Amino acid sequence: MNQPIKSENINTERPADHVPLPGAPKPSARRLTRGRIAAAALAAAAIVGLVAWWLSSNGETVRYTTVPAARGDITRAVTATGTVNPVLTIIVGSYVSGVIQQIHCDYNTEVKTGQVCAKIDPRPYQSVVDQNRANLAVSKAQLTKDQANFDYAEINYGRNARLAQTNAISKDTLDVARNALDQARAQIGVDEATIMQRQAQLDAADVNLSYTDIVSPVNGTVVSRNVTVGQTVAASFQTPTLFLIATDLTQMQVDTNVSESDIGGIKEGNRATFTVDAFPKRSFRGQVSQVRQSPQTVQNVVTYDVVVGVDNKDLALKPGMTAATRIVVDQRRDVLRVPSQALRYAPPSAGVPAGGARRTRGADVQARVYVLRDGAPIAVPVVTGLDDDSYAEIVSGDLKAGDLVITSEQRAAAKSALPRPRL
Repeated sequence: MNQPIKSENINTERPADHVPLPGAPKPSARRLTRGRIAAAALAAAAIVGLVAWWLSSNGETVRYTTVPAARGDITRAVTATGTVNPVLTIIVGSYVSGVIQQIHCDYNTEVKTGQVCAKIDPRPYQSVVDQNRANLAVSKAQLTKDQANFDYAEINYGRNARLAQTNAISKDTLDVARNALDQARAQIGVDEATIMQRQAQLDAADVNLSYTDIVSPVNGTVVSRNVTVGQTVAASFQTPTLFLIATDLTQMQVDTNVSESDIGGIKEGNRATFTVDAFPKRSFRGQVSQVRQSPQTVQNVVTYDVVVGVDNKDLALKPGMTAATRIVVDQRRDVLRVPSQALRYAPPSAGVPAGGARRTRGADVQARVYVLRDGAPIAVPVVTGLDDDSYAEIVSGDLKAGDLVITSEQRAAAKSALPRPRL
């Protein structure tokens, strides 16, 4: 059931004691005025702080890395990898085929010229020698027989010639005797040529027999042995390598591969140093003895063989060692120098990009470096000479030893890159 809603009169009038006096400010207006003043003061303080923070954030701290210009040596060098080899290595092979019967030389054996290092079974070649010697003897015997026939033909012809003068014999008989004499004389020539042929065959057989002795052609040291007793060597198409003999291990050479971009500065007589893995703390010194003109192309890279001679009296270097070689191309001693990085430095305010100075190796060119004076970079024009990628020679310019040249700078993180506060 719906109940009837009762309406009541609500008295909204304030009591008589809260009625303000005429001309007096209202209490709510006073509180509002004080709040606005406090808020305005806080806002002003915040604005001042933000502005001060923003202004201080725009300042950048720059730190310069400097190196004093000093006098010293500048060396431009080319690095390459090579192999240590004996100056002269003799390959001892076999001219004839056969079975290795004896071996008299082994690794590291000191050999003399003519010393027998190995022997091939000589019996097949000895039989050929004996056969050719017998053939030669037969030819000589045939010559003796034909010589006797020639003597008889000559006597017979002389007798018939005297009888023909008295017409005791016919002219045909005299012609037959002359023919027999000519044949006998020709047969002697054939026999003599046959003897020469048989002698040549015998000499060739003797040479082949001598090849069964594998001898050393030089004085040296055996560095490699590739055969054993009982092994069969075949010299039909290619001479087999039996021994490698190094003539003198006290003199070695390093065969290095230098790229075509660096070969132009290398000349005979250039000094070189290298290291090997066996002696990492020892530096070996040598000299370029030859720059070979034969190019070698490996994976589209053209290199040239540069030979570096080195003394090896203590026999520390072994054949086949890998050498990291450094060849001195040019050198300046006791010159004013600065780091090469200083030539590539330019402050942003100069409007010159880093590395803008153009330099050429080995040529005097115009450049400039920045010197730190009174805390600010000052551009100093100079003329540079030799550059080894670490230091550059200063040929002339308003730069002296002790000046602090700038190589780089470090700036604080730029807070101005942050979004500015909205005031």
